[in-house]
Amino acid sequence: MDCPACKNPMMVLEYNGVEADFCDACGGVWLDASELELLFGDRQLADDFMRSDDSGKRERDRQLKCPISGKSMLKGRTAGPEPVTYDYSPYGMWFDRGELESILKHGSTDPGGEDVLAWLRELFPAQEA
Repeated sequence: MDCPACKNPMMVLEYNGVEADFCDACGGVWLDASELELLFGDRQLADDFMRSDDSGKRERDRQLKCPISGKSMLKGRTAGPEPVTYDYSPYGMWFDRGELESILKHGSTDPGGEDVLAWLRELFPAQEA
Protein backbone atom coordinates (compact mmCIF):
# COMPACT_ATOMS: atom_id res chain seq x y z
CA MET A 1 0.00 0.00 0.00
CA ASP A 2 1.29 3.47 -0.83
CA CYS A 3 1.26 6.43 1.55
CA PRO A 4 -1.62 8.83 0.84
CA ALA A 5 0.55 11.81 1.82
CA CYS A 6 3.89 11.24 0.08
CA LYS A 7 3.11 8.24 -2.18
CA ASN A 8 6.01 6.13 -0.87
CA PRO A 9 5.41 2.45 -0.08
CA MET A 10 4.35 1.84 3.52
CA MET A 11 5.51 -1.02 5.72
CA VAL A 12 3.05 -3.22 7.56
CA LEU A 13 3.58 -3.61 11.29
CA GLU A 14 1.45 -6.35 12.86
CA TYR A 15 0.76 -7.38 16.42
CA ASN A 16 -2.01 -9.53 17.86
CA GLY A 17 -4.15 -9.29 14.73
CA VAL A 18 -3.80 -5.53 14.38
CA GLU A 19 -1.98 -4.05 11.41
CA ALA A 20 -0.59 -0.55 11.32
CA ASP A 21 0.66 0.65 7.94
CA PHE A 22 3.58 2.99 8.58
CA CYS A 23 5.30 5.37 6.19
CA ASP A 24 8.96 5.62 7.11
CA ALA A 25 9.38 8.60 4.76
CA CYS A 26 6.83 10.99 6.29
CA GLY A 27 5.97 9.28 9.59
CA GLY A 28 2.27 8.83 8.82
CA VAL A 29 0.18 5.85 9.97
CA TRP A 30 -2.88 4.15 8.44
CA LEU A 31 -5.22 2.07 10.63
CA ASP A 32 -8.08 0.09 9.18
CA ALA A 33 -11.55 1.12 10.38
CA SER A 34 -12.03 -1.71 12.89
CA GLU A 35 -8.58 -1.46 14.47
CA LEU A 36 -9.04 1.80 16.33
CA GLU A 37 -11.93 0.44 18.39
CA LEU A 38 -9.50 -2.08 19.90
CA LEU A 39 -7.61 0.85 21.42
CA PHE A 40 -10.72 2.13 23.15
CA GLY A 41 -12.15 -1.27 24.08
CA ASP A 42 -15.57 -0.27 22.71
CA ARG A 43 -16.82 0.75 19.27
CA GLN A 44 -19.12 3.48 20.59
CA LEU A 45 -16.35 5.04 22.71
CA ALA A 46 -14.04 5.06 19.68
CA ASP A 47 -16.73 6.59 17.45
CA ASP A 48 -17.64 9.24 20.02
CA PHE A 49 -14.02 10.29 20.51
CA MET A 50 -12.92 10.12 16.89
CA ARG A 51 -15.95 11.68 15.25
CA SER A 52 -16.89 14.28 17.84
CA ASP A 53 -16.53 17.13 15.34
CA ASP A 54 -16.40 16.74 11.57
CA SER A 55 -15.80 20.44 11.07
CA GLY A 56 -12.05 19.85 10.86
CA LYS A 57 -12.04 20.41 7.10
CA ARG A 58 -10.69 23.73 5.97
CA GLU A 59 -10.62 24.98 2.40
CA ARG A 60 -6.84 25.14 2.23
CA ASP A 61 -6.28 21.71 3.80
CA ARG A 62 -4.97 19.15 1.37
CA GLN A 63 -7.37 16.40 0.45
CA LEU A 64 -5.74 13.01 0.61
CA LYS A 65 -6.89 9.92 -1.28
CA CYS A 66 -7.80 6.76 0.60
CA PRO A 67 -5.02 4.21 0.03
CA ILE A 68 -7.63 1.47 -0.39
CA SER A 69 -10.41 3.05 -2.49
CA GLY A 70 -8.51 5.91 -4.12
CA LYS A 71 -11.37 8.29 -3.28
CA SER A 72 -10.93 11.56 -1.39
CA MET A 73 -10.94 11.20 2.37
CA LEU A 74 -12.87 13.39 4.78
CA LYS A 75 -11.48 15.33 7.72
CA GLY A 76 -12.44 14.46 11.27
CA ARG A 77 -11.60 16.05 14.56
CA THR A 78 -11.28 14.24 17.86
CA ALA A 79 -12.78 15.15 21.20
CA GLY A 80 -10.60 15.93 24.18
CA PRO A 81 -8.58 18.87 25.46
CA GLU A 82 -6.11 18.62 22.53
CA PRO A 83 -8.25 17.87 19.44
CA VAL A 84 -6.52 16.24 16.49
CA THR A 85 -7.65 16.73 12.90
CA TYR A 86 -7.13 13.58 10.84
CA ASP A 87 -8.24 12.07 7.52
CA TYR A 88 -10.68 9.18 7.23
CA SER A 89 -12.66 7.08 4.80
CA PRO A 90 -15.07 4.16 5.31
CA TYR A 91 -11.98 1.92 5.14
CA GLY A 92 -9.80 3.49 7.80
CA MET A 93 -8.00 6.52 9.18
CA TRP A 94 -4.82 8.34 8.22
CA PHE A 95 -2.71 10.06 10.85
CA ASP A 96 0.10 12.44 9.91
CA ARG A 97 3.29 12.32 11.98
CA GLY A 98 2.44 12.94 15.65
CA GLU A 99 -1.35 12.66 15.33
CA LEU A 100 -1.65 9.00 16.37
CA GLU A 101 0.60 9.63 19.39
CA SER A 102 -1.83 12.32 20.58
CA ILE A 103 -4.78 9.97 20.16
CA LEU A 104 -3.07 7.08 21.96
CA LYS A 105 -3.14 9.14 25.17
CA HIS A 106 -6.90 8.52 25.26
CA GLY A 107 -6.90 4.76 24.61
CA SER A 108 -8.67 2.39 26.94
CA THR A 109 -7.05 -0.09 29.28
CA ASP A 110 -10.02 -2.48 28.96
CA PRO A 111 -9.13 -6.18 28.87
CA GLY A 112 -8.27 -7.30 25.35
CA GLY A 113 -7.05 -3.96 24.12
CA GLU A 114 -4.26 -3.07 26.53
CA ASP A 115 -1.65 -5.22 24.75
CA VAL A 116 -2.38 -3.57 21.40
CA LEU A 117 -2.41 -0.12 22.99
CA ALA A 118 0.94 -0.77 24.70
CA TRP A 119 2.39 -2.03 21.39
CA LEU A 120 1.28 1.07 19.49
CA ARG A 121 2.55 3.35 22.27
CA GLU A 122 5.92 1.62 22.05
CA LEU A 123 6.02 1.97 18.25
CA PHE A 124 4.85 5.59 18.30
CA PRO A 125 6.00 7.13 21.59
CA ALA A 126 4.85 10.60 22.57
CA GLN A 127 7.17 13.19 21.14
CA GLU A 128 8.96 15.56 23.44
CA ALA A 129 7.93 19.19 23.07
